[in-house]
Amino acid sequence: MPSAPIQAIAIFDIDGVLRDVGGSYRRALADTVEHYTQGHYRPSQADIDDLKAEGCWNNDWEGSQELVCRYFEAQGQERSQLGLVYEDLVDFFQRRYRGPDPTDPDQWTGYICQEPLLVDADYFAQLTDAGIAWGFFSGATRGSAQYVLERRIGLVDPILVAMEDAPGKPDPTGLFQVVAQLEQRATLPAHLPVIYAGDTVADLQTVHQARQQQPQRSWHAVGILPPHVQTDAHYQADYVTLLTQHGAEKVLPSVRDLQGDLVHRLIQA
Repeated sequence: MPSAPIQAIAIFDIDGVLRDVGGSYRRALADTVEHYTQGHYRPSQADIDDLKAEGCWNNDWEGSQELVCRYFEAQGQERSQLGLVYEDLVDFFQRRYRGPDPTDPDQWTGYICQEPLLVDADYFAQLTDAGIAWGFFSGATRGSAQYVLERRIGLVDPILVAMEDAPGKPDPTGLFQVVAQLEQRATLPAHLPVIYAGDTVADLQTVHQARQQQPQRSWHAVGILPPHVQTDAHYQADYVTLLTQHGAEKVLPSVRDLQGDLVHRLIQA
């Protein structure tokens, strides 16, 4: 039972926020692009960030395909002539990310097994004690998201809206679904303020669209710096600027810094 009445809702992205995907999702993306360009182009972390900064490439399968197409377009080829089969590209990606049997979590041996966690279950217990309800809206597949939330972090039946459940970001439908499920499960007061914590431009644009579609509720955007941008001071500073320019009210080096007192300061401001 919470030690304080619920006063706010915190919703979290997963990749780059709860787990470090620099050596997993992003590695699988780079592997896929390299494979489909016959080894001629492997995107760097900066290349991937530049793509995601466009705000419409939250899906890494689609991002992989887009980078392949852009490579060949730069060589003078039409993307319509490439003969890419999207389903085959997805299968290649998933076998790198999950392993040879991508459908059975008990058999996963791929990059997903090596992802460092950026948070633990105690963090979410502290939010509950501070009077903050919480849930997750992620562009990851449901299987991948549940793997990290339940098997790795140890959360029990968390409220999650994943790739299969809602349109991709920056469409805020999934954000609204998480709020509705939290309100139903916990019988929350109407129109509680919501904070969404994410690491990409698409996450922040999702909050912007939520404000436009549901102005009766207070929506707040918090940027979280993914680990790969914190290896270089200039890169980190540029990324903070990027997130701030796209609407982050606060940019934090770790989701663990989003404690109850900060949540309450944001919603009171």
